[in-house]
Amino acid sequence: MTKRVAILISGSGSNMVALAQSMTGDHPARPVLVISNDPQAGGLAKARALHIPTFAIDHKPFGKDRAAFEGALHQALVTAKVDIICLAGFMRILTADFVSKWEGCMLNIHPSLLPKYKGLETHARALAAGDKIHGCTVHEATAALDDGPILGQARIDIRPDDTAETLAARLLPLEHQLYPAVLRRFAAEDKTPVLLGH
Repeated sequence: MTKRVAILISGSGSNMVALAQSMTGDHPARPVLVISNDPQAGGLAKARALHIPTFAIDHKPFGKDRAAFEGALHQALVTAKVDIICLAGFMRILTADFVSKWEGCMLNIHPSLLPKYKGLETHARALAAGDKIHGCTVHEATAALDDGPILGQARIDIRPDDTAETLAARLLPLEHQLYPAVLRRFAAEDKTPVLLGH
């Protein structure tokens, strides 16, 4: 049975596009909804261009009431009969209560080789630490930030002249390869880690 995938975004949606475009042919999943917490997110127009239903839940009117925001988010996902959630640049930290409802069905991509550099500014932190290798990780989302079983990693060499910006730019194409590859396996109920790079 084909799995129904929702992709959650906050910005331009480049990983969302890579995921959506990969779900064709004999792929065991299809994109059924793209949700953003920002009604102006550029990725919503890209999703509509791909003929994927979109939904915006502006987090601002909810203020500090995260439970109410997540209640609206949960309802949208249930209404769309979603099987798998892909967090793709979704810039809201989800509560343990929300995550528990979807645990085992929710994937996230993070721009570091977890468990290194959870949180923000990952590229700058890798450079500051003098790392020779950097990369990205796809993992099952759990209540702990940037934690959970690792399902895939892609690695690149850090060059002597790299900045946080050049590193991010060189890593992005690997993110666009890794996330779809992990999703394809995950949708087929295969959790063997995907490893790209060296």
